[in-house]
Amino acid sequence: MADTWLIVGLGNPGPRYEATRHNVGQLVVDELAARRGESFREHKGGARVVETWVRPGADKLVLAKPNSFMNVSGTPVAALARFYSVPPERTVVVHDELDIPFDTLKLKIGGGHGGHNGVRDVARAIGTADFPRVRVGIGRPPGRQDPADWVLSPFGKAERETLGILVADSADAVELLVTEGLLAAQQKHHAPR
Repeated sequence: MADTWLIVGLGNPGPRYEATRHNVGQLVVDELAARRGESFREHKGGARVVETWVRPGADKLVLAKPNSFMNVSGTPVAALARFYSVPPERTVVVHDELDIPFDTLKLKIGGGHGGHNGVRDVARAIGTADFPRVRVGIGRPPGRQDPADWVLSPFGKAERETLGILVADSADAVELLVTEGLLAAQQKHHAPR
């Protein structure tokens, strides 16, 4: 019997936030669903989900986009993890990261939240910070712009030109993490382009 992975794209709900930097995690799970020709449906766990596979006969994937706002993402993530019986080590959180330059991604398991309130809330709700993360770089705001305003603003024109590649690379990283493990995914995706 195949094991299950929960892949959560953090973001904020509603059309106002769809194209913002804070929602890049949800763009990645959208890409994973699109690759499989699947559409999200409402789940009683407080999220929209797709139940699919890495590939036929392999591990099951539950792709999820919480219906909650970013800072309170933990409750739906914990509810889905319980519903699907997914342990923290198979709960992958995909999120934006200010401290990584745009068009770069990093993977890790555990560690601090780095000031990311969505990651902090997930760790609180599932009772541990030891879960895999795909950290999608959005970079720091220019000048003295408030980081809160920066993450809630849409990608700029130059960023939009390469955003599709960043999202596709991040989706590739999730798939490699699930099929070959963290080290293989880090070795491929941490190298400079």
